Amino acid sequence: MTSKRVFISVDLEGMPYVVSFQHLFSGGRLFHEARKISTRIVCFVSKFLLERGYSVVLADSHGEMITVNPLELPRGVEIVRGFPRALSMVSGSNNCDFAIFLGYHAKKGSAKATFDHTYSSRTIRSISINDIEVSEYLLNLYTLGEKDIPVVLVGGDKALIDDDVKKFTPWVYGVIFKDSFSRYAAVSKSLENILDELRIGLERAISNYEGGHVKVVEVDKPIKLEIVFQNTSYADVAELLPGVHRVDGLSISYKTRSMEEVYRVLELLVLAASGLRMIEGRSYDER
Repeated sequence: MTSKRVFISVDLEGMPYVVSFQHLFSGGRLFHEARKISTRIVCFVSKFLLERGYSVVLADSHGEMITVNPLELPRGVEIVRGFPRALSMVSGSNNCDFAIFLGYHAKKGSAKATFDHTYSSRTIRSISINDIEVSEYLLNLYTLGEKDIPVVLVGGDKALIDDDVKKFTPWVYGVIFKDSFSRYAAVSKSLENILDELRIGLERAISNYEGGHVKVVEVDKPIKLEIVFQNTSYADVAELLPGVHRVDGLSISYKTRSMEEVYRVLELLVLAASGLRMIEGRSYDER
């Protein structure tokens, strides 16, 4: 019996049937529906892994990070919930052998991608690591790579799978949860069909992992983080952090030797920009 430990990071925008802002936050009229969808998929994947002798650590990783109902999780699953936390979407991944991403979406500016954004659409226009514009998928892939943890499967928006997943990690198995017509419209198969495809994907992804056919992805060091903000005021605030270099009105850069530090700086700057946004009196739209 294997004793491998699996890390699952769960986002919401890439889940099937999620197409409205009302799906995305706890006060939204459709949040309950989105939460049921996310929980059903997470429980299916967790049970599949547990039945094969794996232990599971689940990181609830969207918005307020309360999008999975913990009362429905099978026995033996550990869940990381709540926000903020230093490594955000990959918190709790220490000592895991491989990772699975569920509900992931494409980066900001992607055509025909539901809720395309990168980390915080309210405050960030783009994020680059060593001159490569990254999605949340790549950001988290790189961070796990520093811990020697490979990603073996991604379930989410077809736009992400066809772009960053296939381009940068062709060995990662992709399961399409939705095929987007626009930022707010998509087509998805029935949930039972999606779960059937997930079962096949999990079997193949784990076989690839156990056969040594997946890779850990690490970035070259030193690491250059570049952030383009939506507003010059957010760059003004970011520039207050020692080590941050102002590139232009909207952009900053920061150099380090650790993806963990990249993530911590990113998290801090997003929180600072969000705080400024609240001071400016802007209303909530999306995280």
